[in-house]
Amino acid sequence: MDTTLRDGEQTQGVSYFPQEKVAIGKALLQLLKVDRIEVASARVSDGEKAAVQQLTAWAKDAGHLNQIEILGFVDNTKSVDWIVQSGAKVINLLTKGSLNHCTNQLNKTLEQHIVDIKQTVTYAKKQGLNVNVYLEDWSNGYANSPDYVYQLVAALKDLGIQHFMLPDTLGVMAPKEVFDSLSDMIARFPGIQFNFHPHNDYGLATANSMAAAQAGVAALHCTMNCLGERAGNASLAEVSVVLKDKLGFKLNIDEKEIHNIAKLVESFSGKRLAANTPIVGADVFTQTAGIHADGDQKGGLYITELSPERFGRERSYALGKLAGKASVLKNLEAMEIELSAENQQKLLKKIVQLGDQKATITQEDLPFIIADIMESNDFAHIEMLNCSITSGLDLESSANIRLRIGDEVYKSSGHGNGGFDAFMKALAYPLSDADLSLPELIDYEVRIPPGGQANALTECVIQWRDEGKQFHTRGINSNQVFAGIQATLRMLNVRLHQRQTV
Repeated sequence: MDTTLRDGEQTQGVSYFPQEKVAIGKALLQLLKVDRIEVASARVSDGEKAAVQQLTAWAKDAGHLNQIEILGFVDNTKSVDWIVQSGAKVINLLTKGSLNHCTNQLNKTLEQHIVDIKQTVTYAKKQGLNVNVYLEDWSNGYANSPDYVYQLVAALKDLGIQHFMLPDTLGVMAPKEVFDSLSDMIARFPGIQFNFHPHNDYGLATANSMAAAQAGVAALHCTMNCLGERAGNASLAEVSVVLKDKLGFKLNIDEKEIHNIAKLVESFSGKRLAANTPIVGADVFTQTAGIHADGDQKGGLYITELSPERFGRERSYALGKLAGKASVLKNLEAMEIELSAENQQKLLKKIVQLGDQKATITQEDLPFIIADIMESNDFAHIEMLNCSITSGLDLESSANIRLRIGDEVYKSSGHGNGGFDAFMKALAYPLSDADLSLPELIDYEVRIPPGGQANALTECVIQWRDEGKQFHTRGINSNQVFAGIQATLRMLNVRLHQRQTV
């Protein structure tokens, strides 16, 4: 059960627009093929209700309505009415799974709490809802007041509740504790469908999910990108892959969609994925050490079940001071560039030298490095002869450029919202005349080295998308606008070279 849209939205700073919530919900059910999704908390806002209504209207037509669940509260009719009005059919009722919460937050006895729960469950069923129950703070309740937990489950087990959902609300459990406690719950209450809802405060959410699956729970709760309060929930990408590879489970999850939906959630949530995030991070299928590239070249010695192709991705080989001959060869092969053994060695030497000065070198840098070491102008198809950028407070920026494309020299100007935008507008005429088009610009990042001074070099990395394929180019200059211009010219040179060599 994926709870990206409910528990995941409790991540600090995350709030989805209705259309974003609908898009993520559709992707989770239709593309990733999760079994259930929890999409909201009842009574949050009118905007939340409108988003759920859009999602349930689609789900009803698409046959997914019973897979959509909403968190509700023990409030007699209020949450139930909100959920019915939203068009959903399942309430996940939040009850208190520890004596501490029941006594100190509700100020009620267990017996009083059970009466309130039964009242809400009865009303929900009369309104046609299916009911699941959360036992909030169950992990602490089981450790500190087990009799309370047993009595609560015993009192509710004959009410027709579909799933009893046991959260490690504060992420305090370790795998053995999870296995032992869940094994006990399952043995004590045969026939009940128990779910486990982990949190990642100790970084143990995936391991705890494994232990829960081994204990025999009916379902696990996850989020995309490990979103959730504090340190987040369990990562759906990690848990689904571990269940398949390490425990032999058969899942409905379409693994080729995991990365795409992780990027969708990253975009809508505003929470960037770390480059080394398992399964979905940008660098997790990149070999950096030259010895690893050499092993792959000689027989796939460093390849595991976690192949990039399995997730619709590609393996890459980093270029930097740790690169070796095989790393260079892998990148040259990918770009269909052939060099003599002597020039390969020159290229490797230059890459290592550059690697001492900056973190990484991209494939797109190779043609320029090659041109440099061979003293060749093969990749200088486009050259900026002159460029003037003018900006002022509350004034449009302007750019005047003199540009060589092949043998033709163009003069052009443009105005825009900032220097880089003005430059891109000025490019329009020369590129149109040369029958060149710009790919889609999807990300633009500017940074200086750690501890850099005001006059430090600025690195601009621009992410482009062309015919469904993403790539990036980099420019370096003490002026951040000109760093962006260099990255753009580098992209145009690569594209023009590729066009001329087809």
